[in-house]
Amino acid sequence: MIHHNIKIDLPFDDQNYLMVEYPDYFYPVQNKKAKVKDLGKKFAAINSFFYDYLKEYHIPCAYLKNHNERSLVYINFEQLHFSIKILNTADKRTAKIFSIKEGVNLELPIYEYHYGSSKGSLVSASHLIAFDICTYEDLKLINRICSKVNAVLKAFFDRRGEIVAEVTCSFGKSKNKIYLIDDFSPISLKIFPNGNVDKWTNPYLLKTSGNMRKYTDFLFNITSS
Repeated sequence: MIHHNIKIDLPFDDQNYLMVEYPDYFYPVQNKKAKVKDLGKKFAAINSFFYDYLKEYHIPCAYLKNHNERSLVYINFEQLHFSIKILNTADKRTAKIFSIKEGVNLELPIYEYHYGSSKGSLVSASHLIAFDICTYEDLKLINRICSKVNAVLKAFFDRRGEIVAEVTCSFGKSKNKIYLIDDFSPISLKIFPNGNVDKWTNPYLLKTSGNMRKYTDFLFNITSS
């Protein structure tokens, strides 16, 4: 998600930091922009809340502080060019492969590595290591961080009667240390109620400005209460 946001150049004496601005638009399909009022403000607030919350559990996050209502300041990092999708429920692809019902809770989470954002982006750990995208030791650490992030988020939403169906994590390096850099926006955080879903905004179907606004407001309200 961070590559869809706006990285802002800082003065020379602040080059140890990176400022990211969250805009008032998203991409429901590739190269098609859709605007939503105050989306950037709410994305920034949701992300800063969860970064601060995860830091309480000693999870290394590159986020440092809010710059303003739509911009966050991070440690200056070099982004690793893959993401980890954590599935706690069966998505469409998994359900089809293993002949199970889509959306069913999984006894253990599935960790998928994605190189890029296309439908064919799924790769293995061996790909990442063989092509020098990530070292074996860094990947071990990243997997441990993902496991902890997932456990913390599941407990947070479980107390509110909701299920973390999916969360996608991205990472960066700064001074040879691994940091979580992305992302707790509606793009990557898929939450479902533990029960009736009739009036729920499906987070997998955020194809209109209206649906994005409703689901973003749900996350924003949780983090603002």
